[in-house]
Amino acid sequence: MTNRISGILTPHITPVDSRGRVDEDRLCEYIDWLIERGVDGLYPNGSTGEFVRFTPEERRRIIRVVVNHTAGRVPILAGAAEANVKETIAACDAYGEMGVRAVAIVAPFYYRLSAEGVYAYFKEIADTVSVDVTLYNIPMFASPIDLPTIIRLAEECPRVIGIKDSSGDLPQMMRMIAAIRPQRDDFCFLTGWDAALVPMLIAGADGGTNASSGVVPELTRAIHRTVQAGNINEAMRLQYQLLTLFDAMLGLGEFPEGFRAGARSRGWDLGPGRVPISQQQRETIAQAQREIDVLVAGVTESGLQTVLPSETIEQIVQRVIQQL
Repeated sequence: MTNRISGILTPHITPVDSRGRVDEDRLCEYIDWLIERGVDGLYPNGSTGEFVRFTPEERRRIIRVVVNHTAGRVPILAGAAEANVKETIAACDAYGEMGVRAVAIVAPFYYRLSAEGVYAYFKEIADTVSVDVTLYNIPMFASPIDLPTIIRLAEECPRVIGIKDSSGDLPQMMRMIAAIRPQRDDFCFLTGWDAALVPMLIAGADGGTNASSGVVPELTRAIHRTVQAGNINEAMRLQYQLLTLFDAMLGLGEFPEGFRAGARSRGWDLGPGRVPISQQQRETIAQAQREIDVLVAGVTESGLQTVLPSETIEQIVQRVIQQL
C-alpha cells in the first residue's frame, strides 16, 4: 500500500497581534503545542485560518513560517486557493518549493461554476503544478465538487492525491471510497466535518482535517486511534463528547470565533479575527465563552473525561473550578 496522507491534520487558527498583524512568534508556540499533543499534521491557510482575510503575501509568509518551524516533524497540507487559476498555480509551486507535503485547493468561490467548470479548473492546476494536490470540497462556501468530477480527476490526474470533504455527507464519502480506492491506492480521503468523524473513519476515511483538533487535539487523536484499534464503542463515546463541543463552537457563528474561544479555553489567546465585530457580538462571544470553557474543561489529557448528563450546571462548574 502506498503512503497516503492519514490521521488528524489540524486546520489551525492564524494568530494575530493587537495591531492586526500575523503573530509569528505565537504561531510557532501554538504549532509546538499541537505537535506535542499528537496531531498528525498541520493545515495552515484553511478556512479555520481565515485564509481569505489575509493578503497573498501574508499567506505565503504563513506557510514559510509553519514549514520552517515545523522542520519536518509532521507533514503540512497547505491551503493554496487564490482568486484565479494563475495565482493558485503560482501559490502551489511556491509552497511545493518550501517543502509542504501537498496543497489543498478549494473549488472556485463567489462565482458558482458548473461541474464541467470545476473539472476544468482542477485539471488545469493538476496538469501544471509540481506538488501533490488535494481537492477541498466545502459546498457551503464554494462551488461543490460532485462525485463524477472527483472520480474523473482521480482517474486522469496523478497529481490529485486526495480529497478533504467538509460536506458531512457520509453516503457521499462511501461512494467516493468505493469508486476510487480500487483504482488509486494512494488516494486519501479526509473528512472536515467534526460531527461525523467516527462514522467517516469507520466507513474508510483515512483521517480528518478538523477545526476541533486545534482546541482538543488529544480528543481527536484518541478518536482516530480508537477507531484504528477497532474499539468502536469507545470511539462513539468520544465522538459524542466531541459533538457537544463542536456544536457549541460552531454554533457561536461568525466562524471561526467559536474555535478561537475554544483555544482561549486551553490558554491560547490567538488575538482577534480579521473582521470587525459589534458590541453585541462581543457580548454573545463572552457568554458562549463560559459554556465552551466548561465543555473544554471536561476533556483532560489523561482521562478524556465526559461531562455526564446527570450533572447539574452547578456541579459541572464546581468540578471545573477544582480542576483549575
